[in-house]
Amino acid sequence: MPALSPAPDGRTAPTREQLRNDLWLAGALLVGAILSTWLGQVAGVFGEDTPHLSWGLLYSVALTVPLAVRRRMPEVTLIVVAIVYFVGMSALIPELYVGSIALFIAMYSVGAWVADRRRAMVVRVIVIIGMFVWLMVSMFQASGAEGEQTAAEYSLLSPVAAMMMLQFLFNVVFFAGAFAFGERAYASARSREMLEQRTRELERERELTAAQAVALDRVRIARELHDVVAHHVSAMGVQAGAARTVLDRDPEAARRALAGVEESARSSLVELRQLLETLRTTDAAAPGASTLRLDAIGELVRYANENGMPTTFAVVGTPVAASDVAQVNLYRIAQEALTNARRHGGPEARADVRLRFDDDEIELEVGNEGRVRYGGTPGLGLVGMRERAAASGGWLEAAPRPRGGFLVRARVPAGAPTPAVDGHHADDTARDSGVLA
Repeated sequence: MPALSPAPDGRTAPTREQLRNDLWLAGALLVGAILSTWLGQVAGVFGEDTPHLSWGLLYSVALTVPLAVRRRMPEVTLIVVAIVYFVGMSALIPELYVGSIALFIAMYSVGAWVADRRRAMVVRVIVIIGMFVWLMVSMFQASGAEGEQTAAEYSLLSPVAAMMMLQFLFNVVFFAGAFAFGERAYASARSREMLEQRTRELERERELTAAQAVALDRVRIARELHDVVAHHVSAMGVQAGAARTVLDRDPEAARRALAGVEESARSSLVELRQLLETLRTTDAAAPGASTLRLDAIGELVRYANENGMPTTFAVVGTPVAASDVAQVNLYRIAQEALTNARRHGGPEARADVRLRFDDDEIELEVGNEGRVRYGGTPGLGLVGMRERAAASGGWLEAAPRPRGGFLVRARVPAGAPTPAVDGHHADDTARDSGVLA
């Protein structure tokens, strides 16, 4: 149930459910007070001095109804209940139990709900002092009304003294309990509110950190894809220059060069569109490292074996020419998957890397046999891998395997290699495209 508006003292106001519970509590105590008053009158608790039952009904209402607003106005509730209890007991209303319960609840409410702790302390101390003064006066009046007593009757072990000590100790325990329970409830509520506030702050910080981490990963993707776009544009410039040079004396060579320019332009536009759809930003910094290739995955496997995680590597199918976008992102996905396997798989982790070539698509599969951490939110590494697969126009699956361990599978289109003008350029392009032998 959502809370009401904040209270003027800064604490969260009681909820509607809590206010309803207070109404039910006040109603139940009202019924109990009426029954207790009636039974006490029938039993003749105070003998012939008992007032008429209508005064008992009025006392029951005045004693219990204020408890319905004990959370909204705890100090007023305590003062009213204490005064009504004093008047009722002084007037010999034959109700012996519900009044004490109502007084206990009212004092507890001041300790549990008043944010101004100094005011809460003052109100409770005044009521407690007033009750003990009344108790002492009542006991001495009662002892004096017995008539003449001997000194022995007032000794420490006399019935009168024992009764006075019993009433005194009972009231000490009664008010100390109400005071302590109220303080404990307030401290617990404040601790819970601070914990919930801190949890909300940590959640906001976590979301902000996650968003920043994803943004930084997108910037890294943009840096790497910058190399890809620069490669296509530079190839187009070389091919256009070659076509202009041989246009007059070798039209066929010029035609081949222009076809290469056209193909490079198409590939560049496709990759640019994928980049823009993924990054959604124009803040792309200059590249700081060379573009990575698929044939470097073998180095990742060797590194994993050298660092204590047995890892196998297999290439399935006939290798095809892959675009630089696919090579960069598949390499990074393999790197992140092996890192996660080594980090989370435990000492018994083993990994298996498979690279499949299927016509014009490439599939990368990285599985491990270590343990799997369940629960929690997905890691930022998985987010980055999905971003890279999407940047290549493909998809990525990452989930625990039924037989144990974890499996990451990415499938992306291979793309088209950059055509060359002559045999020399064709050899360079084939070498740069990263075809696996």
